[in-house]
Amino acid sequence: MKKGVDISIYKNSKNIKIKNVKKLSELGKVRGLMFRKKEKCPALLFEFENSVKLKIHSFFVFFPFAAVWLDDKNNVIDMKIVRPFRISVSCREPFYKLLEIPINKYYKKEAEALFKKL
Repeated sequence: MKKGVDISIYKNSKNIKIKNVKKLSELGKVRGLMFRKKEKCPALLFEFENSVKLKIHSFFVFFPFAAVWLDDKNNVIDMKIVRPFRISVSCREPFYKLLEIPINKYYKKEAEALFKKL
């Protein structure tokens, strides 16, 4: 797995560090987690210049992942476990960043910090 950046996100005033996050280009945002292998997949960060209200899907993503929607200061707005082949998943309000964290051995600790039960 290629080395990415580490970012801190804030959930209920608690700082959660996510390691090895890959910031995506515009073209990378189209692919996201599609067609990637579960254990070799990095967490992906989608950043937008303005707040957006977009829906995502999990077609061709063969493993569950955590979708974490963030504001411009990395505070968690919403988060969900997304199962494979879902047609539409959305956040309840506009966001600036979306973090997709594969639920695998590498990110197990981070996923447990975000979600009490997996």
